[in-house]
Amino acid sequence: MSEHTDIVQVEHRGEVAIVTMNYPQRRNAFSLQMRLSLLETLHRLLHEDERTRAIVLTGAGGHFCAGGDLSEMTSVSPSLLEMRERIAIGVRLFRLLFTGDKPVVAAVEGSCMGAGVSLAAACDLAVGSTAAKLSCAFVKVGLLPDTGVLWTLPQKIGAGKARELMLSGATFDGAEAGRLGLFNQVVAPGEALEAALARAERLAQLPPVSLALLKAALVRGSDSIEAAWRREVDLNPLTRQTQDHQEAVAAFMEKRRPTFTGN
Repeated sequence: MSEHTDIVQVEHRGEVAIVTMNYPQRRNAFSLQMRLSLLETLHRLLHEDERTRAIVLTGAGGHFCAGGDLSEMTSVSPSLLEMRERIAIGVRLFRLLFTGDKPVVAAVEGSCMGAGVSLAAACDLAVGSTAAKLSCAFVKVGLLPDTGVLWTLPQKIGAGKARELMLSGATFDGAEAGRLGLFNQVVAPGEALEAALARAERLAQLPPVSLALLKAALVRGSDSIEAAWRREVDLNPLTRQTQDHQEAVAAFMEKRRPTFTGN
């Protein structure tokens, strides 16, 4: 089943929703309309659509996202207040991806520049083609990295390498993204979507409550041993009370595959 808007498409494959940025004439640039449409679509899927248990984020036309739409930057600049609101939309999108209860897997082909890297880094997992071209290109157009990448990239690839990539704006390929840890899986060109879908389908079979609590715990981080054990003490009793936990135990004892309901 598919849902279509002008710039974002949603296709449902079982319990996985494939969200496609659909602006191929500009390599799915992160325009204002794209930000707003992604924010609305992902909010609905993450918080309102009960049939969706995992999401794949990808781009149309053989590209993921070419970064900010420079054609929007050639006109008269908006006021500072308007610019703050535009940046805030990207921040809300990052927070939605990173803190949402359901897992999100990026499928990256072709161009993944600027905000494209930000979106991929904000997803829980990323699968990318060896031929993908990536760059934290913000500095090259006189801007600061946005959409959460100042935090997510150091978390995923280490502070030193993230600093180097953001300061230089250097372009690197999908194979290097895999070596750095930005991509969790590197595949041949044209295979990113199916590989990401396979990962999302496996995630969709896991207990939803446990996944949501795990994402919440990971977002908080473990900056101290006290914080780490406190989260265990606070959150694990909640999972022990779920029907899905009881179903997992029963399925193990009965040597069958569990069926999780999110209860």
